[in-house]
Amino acid sequence: MSLLRTFPTKDALARPGRRAADVLVFLGAAALLWLIVRLAHGVNVPWDPDTAPSTVSTDPAELPYYAARSLLRMFIALGLSIVFTFVYATAAARLRRAEKVLIPLLDILQSVPILGFLSVTITGFIALFPGSQLGLECASIFAIFTSQAWNMTFAFHHSLVSQPRELDEASRLLRLSRWQRFWRVDVPGGMIPLVWNGMMSFGGGWFFLTASEALSVNNHDWALPGIGAFVATAGDHGELGKVFLAIGVMIVMVVGVNALFWRPLTAWAERFRVEESEAAEAPRSITLNLLRRSRIPAFLGKVFGRLVYPLDRALAVLGLAEHPLRTSPVRRRAGDVVFALAILALIAYGLTRMITFIGDTTGFGEVGHALLLGLITLARVIVLVAIATVVWVPVGVWIGLNPRVSRLAQPVVQVLASFPANFLFPLITAVLVATGISLDWGGILLMSLGAQWYILFNVIAGASAIPNDLREAAANLRLPRRLWWRRLILPAIFPGYVTGGITAAGGAWNASIVAEIVSYSGTTLTATGLGAYISEATGTGDAGRILIGVAVMSLYVVGLNRLFWRRLYALAERRFALS
Repeated sequence: MSLLRTFPTKDALARPGRRAADVLVFLGAAALLWLIVRLAHGVNVPWDPDTAPSTVSTDPAELPYYAARSLLRMFIALGLSIVFTFVYATAAARLRRAEKVLIPLLDILQSVPILGFLSVTITGFIALFPGSQLGLECASIFAIFTSQAWNMTFAFHHSLVSQPRELDEASRLLRLSRWQRFWRVDVPGGMIPLVWNGMMSFGGGWFFLTASEALSVNNHDWALPGIGAFVATAGDHGELGKVFLAIGVMIVMVVGVNALFWRPLTAWAERFRVEESEAAEAPRSITLNLLRRSRIPAFLGKVFGRLVYPLDRALAVLGLAEHPLRTSPVRRRAGDVVFALAILALIAYGLTRMITFIGDTTGFGEVGHALLLGLITLARVIVLVAIATVVWVPVGVWIGLNPRVSRLAQPVVQVLASFPANFLFPLITAVLVATGISLDWGGILLMSLGAQWYILFNVIAGASAIPNDLREAAANLRLPRRLWWRRLILPAIFPGYVTGGITAAGGAWNASIVAEIVSYSGTTLTATGLGAYISEATGTGDAGRILIGVAVMSLYVVGLNRLFWRRLYALAERRFALS
């Protein structure tokens, strides 16, 4: 007796190519793990601050190793930035009193240039790992972290404070714990802007790669194996051919990271978009399709998925994601007074110590000089932001509203945003010397190479987050072009633009430390400004001038944010949130 086959047959629903996908994913993961282990061996090697080299070899054969070392530092710093973003932004958004301190502090941290951090932290990192290069590696990673974390924190904080009210009410009605709300509501709701700003922050890390790998602090010059130090050494030696070779390697590396990491991540993040209808064409990624075909991610999900429920139960001690409906006005006011007095006491103590230190070192006459230099750099920042707004807002809207254009333009934008302008400094310096153009004007161009992309990326994220049903409604109503911009596009992208403007302005201040003083083959050009002031003080180890420069830069950035950007930020939350 023969047995009849049932319908469908056993292999009718099997997806083709799953075994090949499993093999490719397994080999890719194994190669990545081997590469990380291989690079880790070169991190913890004997190192002496007095005899450590100030340059690296410019042998082109070393470039692949240098590129891998730089990439490892970038991803470690990105991981630290994500952890910082989740903790800091959540505390600022959920704790009323803490927000009044954390957000102004974030403004200050964003304005402090990486050389300001290095002048304080590098000695501590070296002392933490005596006799090992690991201390210098940690200092370099920390410098990259300081160029990545602030933009991501601002973006995630904005997504939390502009969260739709119905999601907040649903979280309370379902009695989610704080832990559950964070992972089920907060992180998914802020995933799209977080991914796009993470991409931009990663590009910001590339911009400061040279300053974080070729360190010149406190009259000491040290270099770590990396592509940034390679370019710095080749530029100092006047080897333009090797600079061009490093630029080619850098472009290949940025495109590879975009194809293997950022494009799959942006396509995956589309699952968190909340709207009534779907877009006509969703972002796609070959790497993401390969992972979806493979059974390895599903297997790992089943293994680690068993930990979700026990972890939820264990972290339920953090409490429910709700606030009491009624609080005692007297107790609340008393708590505010105590909190304010404690903060004022800390600020008074810090100011007293700072004033005493400045009086004992450089004197207060230097403060007026730094304030005047700050006005010059402020003028460059204003010009930069104005030009970037006019140029990149229309481009960002065009890219964000067209998935096909976004897929094609994303690698180009990512290369432009991620490409370290420092790599072009030797070439631009040679052009400025040959043409006689002052760096006072050329510095605006150099600063824009590291700051303008914040506006573009945030506008792209804001435009891509516009619900498709609103776009269809505008099309069905046949809105005139001017009305379409006024009533739909500008209100929708305004919150993202404000976030991008804040970080672009802060990034421009930070970029001034490398854009206002450049050198090539023994020729150094210096612009008049606060960035060059801080850079020179850091190189000579003048602690008093470093403190004055950082304090003045923080004063300008925080003042500009308080008087201008924060008012726009409040307007965006009040009138233009899509909720």
